[in-house]
Amino acid sequence: MKQLTLAEYVNIHGQEKTAKTFGIYQSAINKVIHSKRKITVFIYEDGKVEAKELKPFPSQRPNKKLI
Repeated sequence: MKQLTLAEYVNIHGQEKTAKTFGIYQSAINKVIHSKRKITVFIYEDGKVEAKELKPFPSQRPNKKLI
């Protein structure tokens, strides 16, 4: 198994092919890369490609109070 960041994977394969691999639009790949999200791409020996995101728990977002 090989691990790459999403940005590294995109540098090798391009945004369009990466988007097709994950079944999403190229614009979504562009947005994710620019947002600096921590996404790791796993490339398995059988050719399967999978991506997972590492996020803090609990979320660090401030609570919004409704008025």
